[in-house]
Amino acid sequence: MSTVSSSDWVLHVDLDQFLAAVEIGRRPELRGKPVIVGGNGDPTQRTVVATASYEARAFGVHSGMPMRIAAKRCPEAVFLPADNAAYEEVSEHVMARMRTFPVVVEVIGWDEAFVGAHTNDPEALAADIQRGVAEETGLSCSVGIGDNKLRAKLATGFGKPAGIYRLTRENWVAVMAGRPTDALWGIGPKTTKKLTEMGLHTVADLARADPAGLAARFGPAMGPYYRSLALGAGDTNVTATPYVAKSRSREVTFQENLTSHEEISAHIVALAERVAQDVAEEGRPAARVAVKVRFAPFFTQTRSITLPEPTSSAADISRAALEVLTRFEHNRPIRLLGVRAEFPPQ
Repeated sequence: MSTVSSSDWVLHVDLDQFLAAVEIGRRPELRGKPVIVGGNGDPTQRTVVATASYEARAFGVHSGMPMRIAAKRCPEAVFLPADNAAYEEVSEHVMARMRTFPVVVEVIGWDEAFVGAHTNDPEALAADIQRGVAEETGLSCSVGIGDNKLRAKLATGFGKPAGIYRLTRENWVAVMAGRPTDALWGIGPKTTKKLTEMGLHTVADLARADPAGLAARFGPAMGPYYRSLALGAGDTNVTATPYVAKSRSREVTFQENLTSHEEISAHIVALAERVAQDVAEEGRPAARVAVKVRFAPFFTQTRSITLPEPTSSAADISRAALEVLTRFEHNRPIRLLGVRAEFPPQ
């Protein structure tokens, strides 16, 4: 296992509009048009946007948005079904190309990776990576340069699309201090709301916050952690370990809401059996089972339990999923069900 030490540069490489870009690469006539990828490509069906091209984003379309809303915002868009096998293949080519440079590549998803390197000119290296990715796949990527992973990851956002941006200790305050707390990687809407209730509106506010007060509100681990994010602290080690999925999941969106308990249970069992097959093919037993329920109109909850012992048994995973199902209040129609099996920590 190769590791880049804390004295080296960390780059975050993020493929621009990845899924849409792959589709446009296969269909050049779509270049410059609004393209939306998700589900089976039918915007009348209940599914969500996986990726939208920049042309579609200009209409307010974004990942996770229901396809029906996306179609209303951008009726002229080209809607395409997701082709996961194609995206995985392209991703593998991208990562392989980056490994031809004198760097350590830590894959964190289909479309992004941390790159660790010892160089006197990280911008030149970033440009070389961009050219290499373009030559290999025809795709563009944005590269964030940082002195740790947090700063590199955030820097990428300032470089999009197809740009390069450096964010380090030297310019952290100038760039980040006045931004809202949800600009930080790892702070979502719920945490942002709680921070706002504490009078912490900006990154600078959070950086100056009383650690004891944060610990009292968010817990002894997460409270100080959020403050450390505001200070720009982050991991500096980049490790060339293969990307290993932490879980396997299946879900289905229903075109007609479910109300029958028997029908809901039958779908949970069917999903659990498919997940169990994925787990068996992975060759790693599951340690935890989670169930996701999206109630009408669009309210999502997730519950989970730890298994008595790790297993790949379809019967055990189905039994656990049904047990988790009993932990929901079934007082609304259901539009989506999902089952996830989580692997033990490596």
